[in-house]
Amino acid sequence: MNPSTRFFGEPSKSRIAGGTHACETGRLKFLGPNFAACNTAIAPLSSSCYRLLVPFMFSQRTNWKLSPNRFTQALEAIRVSGTKLLDLSISNPTECGFQYDVGAILSAFQNPNVLSYDPQPKGLLPAREEVARYYLRDHHVSVDPESIILTTSTSEAYSYVFRLLCNPQDEILVPKPSYPLFDFLADLQDVTLVPYSLEYAHGWMVDFQSIACALSDRTRAILLVHPNNPTGSYLRAEEAQQFNNLCRERNLALIVDEVFLDYSFAGTSPRTFTANLDALTFTLSGLSKIAALPQMKVAWVATTGPGCLQRPALGRLEVIADTYLSLNAPTQWSVPTLFAQRHSLRPQLLQRVRENRTSLQKFISSQPACELLDADAGWYAVLRVPAGSDEDLVIDLLQKQNVVVHPGHFYDFPKDGFLVLSLITPTEIFHEGISRLVEFLHAIS
Repeated sequence: MNPSTRFFGEPSKSRIAGGTHACETGRLKFLGPNFAACNTAIAPLSSSCYRLLVPFMFSQRTNWKLSPNRFTQALEAIRVSGTKLLDLSISNPTECGFQYDVGAILSAFQNPNVLSYDPQPKGLLPAREEVARYYLRDHHVSVDPESIILTTSTSEAYSYVFRLLCNPQDEILVPKPSYPLFDFLADLQDVTLVPYSLEYAHGWMVDFQSIACALSDRTRAILLVHPNNPTGSYLRAEEAQQFNNLCRERNLALIVDEVFLDYSFAGTSPRTFTANLDALTFTLSGLSKIAALPQMKVAWVATTGPGCLQRPALGRLEVIADTYLSLNAPTQWSVPTLFAQRHSLRPQLLQRVRENRTSLQKFISSQPACELLDADAGWYAVLRVPAGSDEDLVIDLLQKQNVVVHPGHFYDFPKDGFLVLSLITPTEIFHEGISRLVEFLHAIS
């Protein structure tokens, strides 16, 4: 999910209270939100009456605020006018000018095995073995293919794990700031998210005091993003150990998102959580980032930890996966070729990310009130800018300079004054965009 999801604002928490609500059209009459009383003879409904029925027609879990916010409205108005934009928020690698091996990718789908249907709940074994080889070759960790379940996306993997661990309104702790995807996934799975804080002091670190305050009897798991998006911060070894200790003490699981694990600025990544055996751990990743192939819809969840917990977890996850069998055969048979694309695409992305980050640092060095926050990895940069409404700032930047960046509140930064930029933006666009951004910041400072 693109952060533009936040264009529609937070899911609405307003709910229709109890009491009597009546709507009469012809002989239609109902009372209360559950339609407790309804005449058997129903006349055709007018459009105005249908509008009154909307709150009752759909589930409360989908009662999100869907009206565009001011940023979306401003962006759409400029796009409609035909004005050329410099988009520094782009997150789709297939639109960023990287070189793909088109022939190899297309030929991978010519495998005659794609014509056979072999429904395997965990996914076809050759595909799972390829995932295991990735962990062994790239991260020097042995992962049993039988501990891997393939999904069409990390979003789907999250939904499986949420369903496995949580009863309605059970709680999962999530980091803030972080990616805005989790709110919607949790709503759809009837899970309550409780935030814990990441604090910045020349680098990001977990505020374990905020975790202690967030824990309750309904807490079932702690979600980690390694490295976090958009802060680009890996979990430190001592933080991982604290999380393991906490999970053992409180009988909790770890859910670890590692989609950006391979994009370390230094070139070497910390240890993957697929090696974690101290607590029940669900590690999520996929080809969307590893091989820059989001359109192929290949992801997975690897389950590790103490055997007494891992075995029943895998058994239950397999039943959940068997219910959907979502990943198609042609893509599964193509996984070895698709995975191999990482060897050519990851260096391209890392070069772009490093060059753009270096350029960004040089450009903002002339702005003492603006700071590029330290990061370890990922595709994004976070700028701290003079305090004020970050939404007002990005709208003003959009309308005056035709530059698109994301405000920090899209990612739940605790206060205004943060901007998020994509470092995979094509270099020429990025340079021109940050030049205009610096000019804009200078004018308002």
